[in-house]
Amino acid sequence: MRVLFVQQDHVSPPGPLGEGFAERGYDVEEFLVVPPERFAQPGIDVTFPDPAAFDAIVPMGAPWSVYDTARIDPWISAELEFLRRADEAGVPVLGVCFGGQALAAAHGGQVVRAARPEFGWLRVDTDDPSLIDPGPWFEWHSDQWQLPPGAVELARTGSASQAFVLRRNLGVQFHPELTAAQLQGWLDNGGAGQLVAQGVDPGEILADTQRRAGDAAGRSRQLVHRFLDRVAVAAAAG
Repeated sequence: MRVLFVQQDHVSPPGPLGEGFAERGYDVEEFLVVPPERFAQPGIDVTFPDPAAFDAIVPMGAPWSVYDTARIDPWISAELEFLRRADEAGVPVLGVCFGGQALAAAHGGQVVRAARPEFGWLRVDTDDPSLIDPGPWFEWHSDQWQLPPGAVELARTGSASQAFVLRRNLGVQFHPELTAAQLQGWLDNGGAGQLVAQGVDPGEILADTQRRAGDAAGRSRQLVHRFLDRVAVAAAAG
């Protein structure tokens, strides 16, 4: 079995999500959308692979906005079509933050600016804790989705929807893949300035992430198992 992690940028590795798939016997493969040398100018042509060649797909987070087509087209349009083709082929998709927003947009929802950005470790209000644990989960987003037709919201905070399911697709707004090393990569690539602008201390958020690393990784691997056992086996697109 093969799972494809769609890495929008070079500082968002699979982390414990990849470990969770590996525990279930999946070969973990990675597809990098924007290479390091184009990070500042991400509007490039990208040819996505055939989604039907994989048994699961995980589109990851990104520092950009799904709706910022002037900056990230033509690849964002190609990625949304890639996600629609995965759904048509019955390939389960676990969308993470930007990836969850892209999943919503691909199936008729919208992505809009959030009224309040969220940064750091937050608990979520979950309707199905056997699928979406209350956390805490790591948040880093300034946008949010509006649900696509037919989607069922599973979790939320006071600021944004946090999880939805649609057929074999699960979108989460938080970052279950996060590790302290990954967070350091974000901070080193412009994230520290973004946090400071929002009144958040990068050092404190990094130290908090280091303290929570073990428990967070366990929750993340468990999320993969639940996704495979509950969502990946749902009815495919008609």
